[in-house]
Amino acid sequence: MTHSEQTLALIKIGKHTQAEKEFEQALTKDTPENLFALAESLSELGFSDWAEQVYQLLLKKFPDEDQLKTNLAEIAINNGKDEQAIAYLSSIKADSPAYLTALLVAADLYQTQGLFEVSEQKLLQAHQIAPTETAVVFGLAELYYNMKNYRSALAYYLELLKSGQVVVAQVNLVQRIGACYAESGKFEQALGYLEQIHTEDLSPDSLFQLSFTQFELKHYEDAIKSFNKLKASAPDYTTLYPVLAAAYEQVGQLKEALLTAQEGLRVDQYNSKLYLQASRIALKLQQAKLAEKYLRQALTFDEDNLQLITELSNLLQQQKRFSENITFLKQANQALNDPQLIWNLGRAYAAVEKDQAALECYQGIQKDFDDNATYWQELTLLARRAGNLDLAKKAVKHYLTLVPNDLEMLDLQDELAADF
Repeated sequence: MTHSEQTLALIKIGKHTQAEKEFEQALTKDTPENLFALAESLSELGFSDWAEQVYQLLLKKFPDEDQLKTNLAEIAINNGKDEQAIAYLSSIKADSPAYLTALLVAADLYQTQGLFEVSEQKLLQAHQIAPTETAVVFGLAELYYNMKNYRSALAYYLELLKSGQVVVAQVNLVQRIGACYAESGKFEQALGYLEQIHTEDLSPDSLFQLSFTQFELKHYEDAIKSFNKLKASAPDYTTLYPVLAAAYEQVGQLKEALLTAQEGLRVDQYNSKLYLQASRIALKLQQAKLAEKYLRQALTFDEDNLQLITELSNLLQQQKRFSENITFLKQANQALNDPQLIWNLGRAYAAVEKDQAALECYQGIQKDFDDNATYWQELTLLARRAGNLDLAKKAVKHYLTLVPNDLEMLDLQDELAADF
């Protein structure tokens, strides 16, 4: 038995001190072939420092053996020594048998650094050299998938699938193809692929894609079943809760929808959209206090969210809590920079008969609601009540350009004209 073989045998039974002694013997006494095999095995076992020693020793003996450089580059990348890895890879020339491997290793490195365009260049260069090589085609597919360029990714995944491959590097190509179709909005095609896989064999991401695709195709009952399977296997998969709640809404199961949103909030307690969704469902269930509670909770950590502010303002207005609405809007961050919220404030002032304050709000947002008939109708009536007949006349005239056949407002225009 060679020292290399002894080293590996001792490592496997946990005798690392003795293994280290055998390793030192192997470095000086074993053949290059044995040492190369040893280095490969050491890398697989996680002993990358020892593997690096072997490769560096071999590289001194065989400086033109570029495969040693690619192996050393991979170790350097795993150890966070990117510059060292690039130095190894850059020294490999285009006519080297290891050049293709060097391009693939470099592409992986640049992708981990977020330099997707550089990674793409390396992979496209590799594709010119070996257009049917699985590692190259799969590398391009995965790169484009991670870049969310699903159309390009799809072409390469389909190419691999047509060649008879279903799984590459533990990635199920059928799942990936289904996901690409789903992300591209081609839900019928996506469903055709995703339904080929048993749900228990789907990854959480792919099971979500299946569930979401069923939802988008309005197969709500199927979507509910799939989402619940995902929830059972991955309850921390926060993205599922809003869509599952929406699916329950679509089939009229509002209580289940609310319970789902509440489950989601226990998992993801800072999700403003989920609070908003829970509030809306609570309102449908005529639980106004609960709806308000969710909006106020969300505003404690997302106080500048205009959608939350608008929903709460609308709720206060609907409940005729006008003074509270005025106070809330005047204190809310960014509210008085938003035309809709200024309109809400004007409505609240009008409801408590603070007509001048209301008119100031309405007049400040005329340009924003130039085509909104409801706004001009409200402004007409408010201006008339406040005694600003000139403004009322202008407002009703503008209103009638939008709704020319409103008989009541035509009569009001005649009345206003008679007053002048």
